[in-house]
Amino acid sequence: MARGEPLTDQDRLPWLLKLHEVIERERSSGCDALVVCSALKRLYRQILLFGSKALTSSSSPDKEILHTAPPDIFFLFLHGDYDLIYQRLLARMGHYMKADLLRSQFEALEPPMEENVLTLDIRKSISDMALEVENHIKSLKSSTKP
Repeated sequence: MARGEPLTDQDRLPWLLKLHEVIERERSSGCDALVVCSALKRLYRQILLFGSKALTSSSSPDKEILHTAPPDIFFLFLHGDYDLIYQRLLARMGHYMKADLLRSQFEALEPPMEENVLTLDIRKSISDMALEVENHIKSLKSSTKP
């Protein structure tokens, strides 16, 4: 990406599998954690949830995708239109991802629908979005208490 070239699925695979390990480690420790990445495609999110099992499932003849996310894992979908994000990227200094790569990100994007997802409107302030996330977590925790 620093060279102005979008990452391929093969480029992303080792990184996604490593993040799956991090997620599993944190879940087994009983700790809360926030893992941040741009899981643009459903397959990427499945790999985060199920590791290499997602690869086996996605290559099967019937293309059956694994189960939905466990209730203690959810995805944040930062939703915004192309022009707003492009303007923000142009204003950002010293970041490895150049604004010219945004089109490839939008082309690859498969908005989350089946997974546990909280959609956040990026036109809102960071504090408003953080409050939405906090309320969502509180809601999840209260709904899983016996």
